[in-house]
Amino acid sequence: MTDFGFGPRLPGKVAIVTGAGGGIGGFTARLFAAHGAKVVATDIDLAAAEATVAQIKAEGHVAVAVQHDVVSETAWDHVIAVTVEQFGGVDILVNNAGYHVRTHMVSLPDITRADWDQHLAINLTGPFLGTQRAIPEMLKRGKGVIVNVCSVAALVGGSFMHYSAAKAGLRSFTRNTAVAYGAQGIRANAVFPGLIETGLTRAPLADPATRALLAASNVIPHFGEPKDIAFGILYLASDESSFATGSDLILDGGVTAK
Repeated sequence: MTDFGFGPRLPGKVAIVTGAGGGIGGFTARLFAAHGAKVVATDIDLAAAEATVAQIKAEGHVAVAVQHDVVSETAWDHVIAVTVEQFGGVDILVNNAGYHVRTHMVSLPDITRADWDQHLAINLTGPFLGTQRAIPEMLKRGKGVIVNVCSVAALVGGSFMHYSAAKAGLRSFTRNTAVAYGAQGIRANAVFPGLIETGLTRAPLADPATRALLAASNVIPHFGEPKDIAFGILYLASDESSFATGSDLILDGGVTAK
């Protein structure tokens, strides 16, 4: 008979969570640890990652913090090496670190080449580098899970074209990863947050006009919180989603329902 118990979802698993010093990444790292995972919390801001790890340890769980520029190949090599040295391998990779610097809507003529390159580097090249390096460790275990944090911006048109293009590329990369490695026990799925109040969105939401415009696009009449996305990531990382790969989990307050 099926066991419908509600115990820990990730007992004994080893998980890397990038951008773990921020809202979604920080809550995800803490949630994973609470569900039995040993967590490697990475962030370009080491102090922020260490703050997340301090919370995890205060809650009685296991984690380490690593400073991490996701665009750097050597930084990724270091993260994988630390993970294997500390915990013996890699079971889960959450590519959460993201970049969106604009404080207002931006149209195509106003996007600089530097803006374009930076958005693609962090939001798309970073997950590519991490996936490329995590998969060999997952193959040693015969299974693994990759969760890529995309954005509802990948699914609809708007005025953040550089960000949208990068996240749409990540969606395609996720599906290609799923197809390439499904037979070898590795699943890859993507979660698509709508407007979530985090440090990444604080600047755009500080503008009353932008805040009102974005709020009006939701069916649910408020913005999301990091926990709303973290619980979706937990589902995709756990064995409860063992039949899901190449999938889109859209958590957007109803934006794409309109």
